[in-house]
Amino acid sequence: MTTPAPTPTGPVRWSYAFVDRPVEGYARARAFWSAVTGARVSEARGDDGEFVTLVPDEGDAWVKVQGVADGEGGAHLDLCVEDVDGFVAGAVASGARKVVVHDGWAVLRSPAGQLFCVVPWGGERVRPPVNGGSRLDQVCLDVPPSAYDAEVGFWSGLLGDWTSRPGALPGFHAVVPPVGLPVRVLIQRLGEERPVSAHLDLACGADLDAVRVRHEELGARVVSAHSFWTVMRDPAGGVYCLTARDAERGSLAT
Repeated sequence: MTTPAPTPTGPVRWSYAFVDRPVEGYARARAFWSAVTGARVSEARGDDGEFVTLVPDEGDAWVKVQGVADGEGGAHLDLCVEDVDGFVAGAVASGARKVVVHDGWAVLRSPAGQLFCVVPWGGERVRPPVNGGSRLDQVCLDVPPSAYDAEVGFWSGLLGDWTSRPGALPGFHAVVPPVGLPVRVLIQRLGEERPVSAHLDLACGADLDAVRVRHEELGARVVSAHSFWTVMRDPAGGVYCLTARDAERGSLAT
C-alpha cells in the first residue's frame, strides 16, 4: 500500500505543552508545574475552571495545565497557527482524525491516536529562559511498534518546516521546531503493543541530579533512572522525564 504524500499545512507560529491530570490532582499539578517552570498560575478558564496557563515573568507562556474528568491524563501538544481551518484540513489529509471542532479551534488525533489541538496564534514569539537549571521543552509520544513508522511520517509531514531526524538513541525520532519555538516533539517506539500515550520531558543538561533533588523537594518522586534520563512522578500522579539534553539547545551530548 502506498502512503499518501504529506499535505503542506502552513507554519506553526507557536507551540504549547499541555499537562493533563485527573481532576482530583489538578490543584497539585498546578502548584507543582508552576514551581518547576517558575511561572505564575493564570485565572482558571473553561466551564468548570479546568484550564490554566502558566505565565512566566520573561517571555511568552508555553505551558498549560488541564484537569481531565476521564482517564489518567498525560500530555498533549497545542499547535498555534494563523489559519486554523486550513491547517486542520491539511492534517486530516495527512492522516489525522477530527475529534471535536470548536468555534475557532479543533481537537484532532494523530494516526496512532494521540490527541493534539490546533488553535489560533495569539502573537506569542519569545521563548522564556531556562528556570532552575531546566527547561520544559518536549512532548514525548510513546508509540507502539506497529504504529511507529506511520507516526514518524505523520508528524514529520505535518510539521514540514521543522527538522525531522532520528534521535540520539535507538527507537527515538525527534521533530525539532525552528529556533525560538518552545516545544519540540519526540516519538518513542515502545517495546510492547499498547495504546499511544504522551508525557512531558525537561532538558536539564549537567544539572540533572540537582534538578531531580529540587523536584523531589517539591513533592515528585523517582520512578526509574537511566543513562540519559530519569523517570519521575509528579504530586498529581503523572509521569514525566528529566533528561540530560542541554537546556538551551535541546540536544543530547553523547
